[in-house]
Amino acid sequence: MKKKPPTSNPQHPTSNVSRPTLVSGIQPSGRLHLGNYLGALKNFVDLQNSDKYDCYFFIADLHSLTESASGRINPKEKSKQILGLTADFIAAGLDPQKSVIFQQSQIPAHSELAFILNTITPMGELSRMTQFKEKSEAEKENSNTGLFTYPTLMAADILLYNAKFVPVGNDQDQHLELARTLARKFNARFGKTFTEPQGLHAQTPRVMSLGNPEKKMSKSLPETCLFMDDSPEIIKSKIKRAVTDSESVIKYSPETKPAISNLLTIYSAISGETIPEIEKEFKNKTYSEFKSSLAEAVIKHLAPIQKKKRLTSNVQLRTILNRGSEVAAKIANKKISEVKSKIGISI
Repeated sequence: MKKKPPTSNPQHPTSNVSRPTLVSGIQPSGRLHLGNYLGALKNFVDLQNSDKYDCYFFIADLHSLTESASGRINPKEKSKQILGLTADFIAAGLDPQKSVIFQQSQIPAHSELAFILNTITPMGELSRMTQFKEKSEAEKENSNTGLFTYPTLMAADILLYNAKFVPVGNDQDQHLELARTLARKFNARFGKTFTEPQGLHAQTPRVMSLGNPEKKMSKSLPETCLFMDDSPEIIKSKIKRAVTDSESVIKYSPETKPAISNLLTIYSAISGETIPEIEKEFKNKTYSEFKSSLAEAVIKHLAPIQKKKRLTSNVQLRTILNRGSEVAAKIANKKISEVKSKIGISI
């Protein structure tokens, strides 16, 4: 009998050096919606199951604090959000036996490296970040330094683990490019220390609001947003009320029919059918019939995820986070020790 080839063990993530490291995280800032799932979490699961990478997926709780400067989130609520997002990770299919799942704030090296990177990052670079400009302009009274230095913390999240690949959306490209710049700058000044990361752009759908197909789906407008934990009745109601286009033709055309195109995008991502296949299936059928079928497809897809989330206890979630954080910390602590030695503060 042939022996099975060795596989990477998340408890010893460096055991298989032939597999590149992949790192990404999601902020715990409330209930996940379908756009979050299809745009990020579902992709994480696919990347994990491809067996091509040593995967590190984290709860970006430090990043999420930049959103709560106005006091809208209290400490108890934040703790619930951290465990809730971890439950979403597990329920969606992330496996602690295959991936390292950890909590950002449990590893001080993230904050330490972020501050060190701040010292080589020009303020002009950070002030040009599109996300900072948009958020600080929208909430001038609540704009904070954490929001300004968000990109250097993101760079630290990546560089600590020698990440070769980072799955990102287009809105994070600018931040990833800064991480690459800082890796090059540090390496040039202090010697080869960091791996220069590459973005991994999967073909993930851009899910738009059910009420306005010109805007992304957002939890700030709950009635036009499909949440991962919505009941079947609520899902049916929200999809039934979703806006459609003037012509009652079920055809994909983002420019002329953005509303039905958005619903077709969701249907395709959830069912696995191609958009042309769906168009053919619903040719000569009404919007009402299409919406009813879409609702059933969403309910069917989310049902096992919702069930698994309900069956996962907080004790299990804390155990997963603590164990994963211990594994990640070994890698991060080794890297921050190397950095300190390179810059001369390790005595």
